[in-house]
Amino acid sequence: MTSKITRPAGYSRRAALQILAAGGAIGAFAPHLFGKPAFAQPATPSGRIVVGLSQEPTVFNPLMPHIEVDDSVIYSVFDALFRITAEGQIVPNLAVEVPTQANGGISADGLSWRIRLRDDVRWHDGAPFTANDVKFTLELIVNPNFKAWRTTGHNLVRDITVVSPTEITWRMEEPFAPYLSFLTETFIVPEHLLKDESNVNEAAFNQAPVGTGAFKWGQRQAGDHVELAANPNYHDDGPYIEKLIFKYIPDQTVLYTQFRSGDIDLVGNAFITPDNYHEASTLPNRTVTLVPRSSVESIYLNQGLPQFKEKAVREALYLAIDRQSIIDILYYGVARQIETFMPPQSFYYHENLPKHEYNPARAAEMLDAAGWVRGADGIRTKDGVRLSFKNSTTTGAHLREQAQQFIQQSFAEIGVEMTIENMPPAVMWGDFWRLSQFESAMVAITYLVGADPDVTTRFHTNAIAAQGGRGSNNAQYSNPEVDKLLEEGAKTFDPEARRAIYLKVQEIIRDDLPFLPLFINTAVYGWKSNVQGFEANSNTRTESSNAASWYLD
Repeated sequence: MTSKITRPAGYSRRAALQILAAGGAIGAFAPHLFGKPAFAQPATPSGRIVVGLSQEPTVFNPLMPHIEVDDSVIYSVFDALFRITAEGQIVPNLAVEVPTQANGGISADGLSWRIRLRDDVRWHDGAPFTANDVKFTLELIVNPNFKAWRTTGHNLVRDITVVSPTEITWRMEEPFAPYLSFLTETFIVPEHLLKDESNVNEAAFNQAPVGTGAFKWGQRQAGDHVELAANPNYHDDGPYIEKLIFKYIPDQTVLYTQFRSGDIDLVGNAFITPDNYHEASTLPNRTVTLVPRSSVESIYLNQGLPQFKEKAVREALYLAIDRQSIIDILYYGVARQIETFMPPQSFYYHENLPKHEYNPARAAEMLDAAGWVRGADGIRTKDGVRLSFKNSTTTGAHLREQAQQFIQQSFAEIGVEMTIENMPPAVMWGDFWRLSQFESAMVAITYLVGADPDVTTRFHTNAIAAQGGRGSNNAQYSNPEVDKLLEEGAKTFDPEARRAIYLKVQEIIRDDLPFLPLFINTAVYGWKSNVQGFEANSNTRTESSNAASWYLD
């Protein structure tokens, strides 16, 4: 679909955006925090919590390519060897301790690993969890016939040895400092259910998973909801609710309306939209708060297209975006400007990158100088290439759709044609996204795994899935210097030395502009005040990373 803003004569660009925002008040509001009395968790699971999601979870094998909303279910059904806390600390999950060089779990050279496992864990079908499941999982990930979500780090693991049911060792081909963080998002799958599958990619398990997590698979009604049930034999604390339901509500305005009416208990991805924050913070019996996220909203440019090959084009597009107006008016000042993929709360954040400038006149001059000439219809061409492209995001994301229309008009004024072609989440985040079939996309991406700064899977040339790589380099970005730095950073354990490496990576990527940063997200979390135990964790991609601790007062 193609749409545009009709701007009355004499109206400024900001005025047009205000009209688009339907007259909403402008400005940021302070977080609205409600005091929460202490309540005791129930002795047995009771009640249910309904989480509203703006996109539908569809991938339930945690090792296969998936997006943030799939994590909502995955974190509830499965366990990893370790998990990461909201404070960025890696803690045991299926393991009994986090291996370090100090405790002997990791050798001084970073190559030899020894993991000790819990002996009281069972799969949801009653089978015991053992080191064989860990070995099977790590080997499945690098099986060339398996469609793995992430192989970085795992492809360095060699000589996996099951010492006993509760102990496993392996050797790393080379040191890989981020591997502990990667293991916090490597959920273990059951060997006994998958080892005899001729094609794990098509296994029935993928639509009715069996894990070791706090909740067991219940049922899925496609297009509506996923229902999970309490695992009474969970090895850790919880769960305290009998049922956990993830309800799919594709329109974000309707999602908020159902939170306001009480049909849902907690708003998950993509949270309460900023234009509803002020009202939400006044609702009775609701807890609403702002939480800094790690995801960066941006315009992703597919570097495989000739339109985006020239750096001058990417720079001109960035200059033409009035992103502060987008933040102030559409996002009510809740979001913050950013120039990098690294979240500001990270130790590795580069705070001295060049600041974005909104300067459409200079953008037009740059395109003129680069030889992009306006045609009779006002759209520029060069060497037979028309400076025209599609921009896609998910349908029902009304703030993104409004931002698209605003940016579309901004680009048109410098001779660039951007048409809008949005689609349902299941289509948008399928092969269209994974295999770089999009031309440009408006998307929020969490680049880090846990709190580790490694971004190999997003920016290394070998991570371009559309070119046969294994990773999430959807922009098809390739820079040999960045590749080299990422390889060096992954082998470096000293935090200060790593920081210097990733500061340089950020400088190069900010200069190359494979994506155009709009802002760093601030999530507006909301839940009914009788929901206890909820904790936002910006080191994960999901609201339900600690669902085992939730309970109702």
